[in-house]
Amino acid sequence: MNGDLILLLPMILPLVMGVIIGFVKGENQRNALVFLTIGAECIIVFLLAGGTYSLEVYQITDRLSILYQVDGFGKLFACMICVIWFLVGIFSVNYMKHEQKPARYFMFYILALGALISLCFAGNMMTLYLSYEYMTLLTLPLVIHTGTADAVRAGVKYLGYSVFGAGLGLMGFFFLNAYCDSTVFTAGGTLSLVLAEGKENIILIVYFLMMIGFGCKCGMFPLHAWLTTAHPVAPSPASAVLSGIITKGGVIAIVRVTYYLVGADFLRGTWVQIALLVLAIITVFMGSMLAYKEKGLKKRLAYSTISQVAYVLFGLFLLSPIGFLGAVLQVIFHVVAKNILFLCAGAIIYKTGKTLVSELKGIGKEMPIVMWCFTAASLSLIGIPPACGFISKWFLAEAALMPGFGILGIVGVAVLMISALLTAGYLLPIISDAFFPGDDYDYGNLKKKEPGRMMTLPLLILSASVIIFGIFPNLVSSVVDSITSVIF
Repeated sequence: MNGDLILLLPMILPLVMGVIIGFVKGENQRNALVFLTIGAECIIVFLLAGGTYSLEVYQITDRLSILYQVDGFGKLFACMICVIWFLVGIFSVNYMKHEQKPARYFMFYILALGALISLCFAGNMMTLYLSYEYMTLLTLPLVIHTGTADAVRAGVKYLGYSVFGAGLGLMGFFFLNAYCDSTVFTAGGTLSLVLAEGKENIILIVYFLMMIGFGCKCGMFPLHAWLTTAHPVAPSPASAVLSGIITKGGVIAIVRVTYYLVGADFLRGTWVQIALLVLAIITVFMGSMLAYKEKGLKKRLAYSTISQVAYVLFGLFLLSPIGFLGAVLQVIFHVVAKNILFLCAGAIIYKTGKTLVSELKGIGKEMPIVMWCFTAASLSLIGIPPACGFISKWFLAEAALMPGFGILGIVGVAVLMISALLTAGYLLPIISDAFFPGDDYDYGNLKKKEPGRMMTLPLLILSASVIIFGIFPNLVSSVVDSITSVIF
């Protein structure tokens, strides 16, 4: 074993503490351990973000090993995940009081954090694959937590789709191992053009299947159906991280394979790029259209995730610096906005039990703070300034209209605009009805139902971030720029 042993801490700490938390009976003691663990994890990850570390944990053969390394891309995602995990954890403390078996929930909530950080800091394809599967298995209990028949069916569907998608990724790993100089992630790619000569079409087919497989976790068509089944049945804080964070596990895998193994130069201008752009465009439109028609609040938000994460995929498959910048910014801004929306849905369910969009008339009178936070997140998803979502969508449109993409770029931008209109169509009526319920609303029985501080504080912090990042985008775009410059 060599390198910097501190790299093992963010993986081992949640693994050990998660198991301990699962057996703690006292609520106060359990909550204290949860926050101490996530807080310590945040400190460790932020310390790692200040340097460059590498650790080979175990070498199986000369080309296969468990390797962790810290680079700019991994740092950004790990820091983002830790912050969100801490805020959603705060929200979960009160929310889980009306759910069964909170100890089991927090055990797997902490374990999943370790899997995600392992995925961020994976230094080669083997470590990424193992971390990816680890993430799936440890988030499955969050999906089936309620134990209902619907939750169990959703869990089986989630597991089936995820394992099949990861299997396609594993197949590609075996293949790429023979044509890459190394499967250690290196900016720009490690594909050997000498070894690949004459095998270009086979490599492109394998890469395409890998993208379909890893795109499953992102909700990309055609392996998208699990998402709208799994997310709505989970407890709302779990839905928030499943939709906001876990879907980005697929994004991490796609970025690593595309930009750190195969290389953008090999893929640019091929049929694979066109096919993946088409699939991303289809997913953007499909997700928005299905969200527009959906009547359940959490399921509507789940369909929205399919569409919004497809924006990310569209930017990544453009294989350009501006497209990459827009895609990563879209990741960050979607994480913030979608966590707000699912936590708002959770607050509404917690205080009122309402789950349908049609039941939310006047909810803004009863829960004004929650609905103002919902409004800020909605503006970001639609892409209305000064909310931050406008910035990422601007870069994506700019990248699509660059020379070289022709009619496909124009169609892509048109679909992004149509999707924005559909997003406004399925979010703004909720806000309008919430604050302006009409004359038939019974103002005489109006009662404030705002959740407590532990649930309100994370919403306020995240909502403030939506506006701050929109007004001062350089706070994050400068970091993404540094990553982009290394890759391209």
